[in-house]
Amino acid sequence: MNVRSGHEALRTMLNPKRVAVIGVSREGFGFGRGILLSLMAMKFDGELFPVNPRGGEIAGMTIYETVDAIPCPIDFAVIAVPASQVPQALEECRLKGAAGAEILSSGFDETGTDEGRILGDRLREVVGRGIRVLGPNCFGVYSPSCGLTMLPGPDLSREPGNVAFVSQSGGMSIDLAHMGKWKGIRFSAVVSFGNGIDVRETELLEYFRDDPATGVIGMYMEGVERGGDFFRTLRGASEKKPVVICKGGLSEAGGRAVASHTASMGGSRVIWESMFRQCNIIQAKNIGELSDALLALTMLPRRSYRGAAIIGGGGALGVAAADAAEALGMVIPPLEEGIRDAIDPLLPRPGSSSRNPIDIANPYVSPDNIRRIMIEASRDERIDIHVIIQLLYHYGALAATLGRDSVKGLVPFRELADAVSGAVSATGKPAVLVIPNFKRGAEALDIEEAMRETRREFLARGIPVFDELEEALFAVSCVSLWCGRRMRRGGDSVPTPR
Repeated sequence: MNVRSGHEALRTMLNPKRVAVIGVSREGFGFGRGILLSLMAMKFDGELFPVNPRGGEIAGMTIYETVDAIPCPIDFAVIAVPASQVPQALEECRLKGAAGAEILSSGFDETGTDEGRILGDRLREVVGRGIRVLGPNCFGVYSPSCGLTMLPGPDLSREPGNVAFVSQSGGMSIDLAHMGKWKGIRFSAVVSFGNGIDVRETELLEYFRDDPATGVIGMYMEGVERGGDFFRTLRGASEKKPVVICKGGLSEAGGRAVASHTASMGGSRVIWESMFRQCNIIQAKNIGELSDALLALTMLPRRSYRGAAIIGGGGALGVAAADAAEALGMVIPPLEEGIRDAIDPLLPRPGSSSRNPIDIANPYVSPDNIRRIMIEASRDERIDIHVIIQLLYHYGALAATLGRDSVKGLVPFRELADAVSGAVSATGKPAVLVIPNFKRGAEALDIEEAMRETRREFLARGIPVFDELEEALFAVSCVSLWCGRRMRRGGDSVPTPR
């Protein structure tokens, strides 16, 4: 028996070399078969050992009838059998040397039944003998560096990053992992802990606080055990790294849903939000805000952003920018007259404005003029960041006017990315891109493809991309909020991890 404890056990569970998958059927689609095939599709770096009492083969691998029949010790196990069989399976994994297991099965304390509580107690007894557990009722672990994936995740990115995400909800964890792939968020790990019968939020937060591969921590919370310990750990973690939390169950109805989902107590909105302020936590209301904040904290330099230059077409967008910025503690200062005079010749006529927001009045302004406008606007010391708005969907109308079947070849996404990146390098003032899309019908698939290409080019140059102006400003304000609070409390600046 090989018993590990503390961070060593978690480190092994997140980076295992030998994984047993218990409950693998030879056909159909059960959780066991699904997670095994997902691990194979992800090209998991280690060895896999499927287990089912019926034996047989799957994808050229032997299905072992018992855990004990596996010919070597194991590091980690994925358990996907009926709830009544889970305690025995967990004990077999413990005896086989596993540091820990993730239990996908449900039917324990969250049911509120005597049977569920008894099964939960039996799991806790096995844990007490020397094995760590994620779950039950969880989706498990996604660790791109080794190819460990959660259910259902056969097509997640294998590119590791610096964002750790800890979630009480399996659905939220897999959704964010999928969003990260196209949005530009790369993960050190994503951990779904479900009912949290053993490993829970506080221990995972402590682990990622000290993890050198993690630079930003995201969390989805429904409830906590040992609130005092969590508070102290949260405060210490945020002193080292930004922490973004989406807290579910703050409403009365949400609290009832939390209780039935993971058998947790949601808690008071006032208490939670007070704790967030005291601990310098960034609060996200939903998965969209969560992903936006994580993206900005990953890509933007860690500093305060007070003044923004808004560069793009549409007077109404400028008004919306001013309103959104003010609500988030930012300003859009009118540019100095000399700077406006330098920008004016770069703008098309009529309908444009160099005041700030800089209304370019035409969606087809050349990338080089965008670069030059950014450089001129950067001369104003009140400008800390550029928000570039590109209405790429207008290229659909241009294509139709020119008699083209699609916008392919018309959208200068690579040249635009080079231009914006060049201005950022020349001025030292970061930028974000906003690409709204109001054409999403079947006839506009080529536009969506062009927008995906644009996003990819900007992300490759370290420039975050957002769908809406308000999302971009919120994300930028999150970086400012964490940095500003930290500096006021006497903390040193923390470089943006790459």
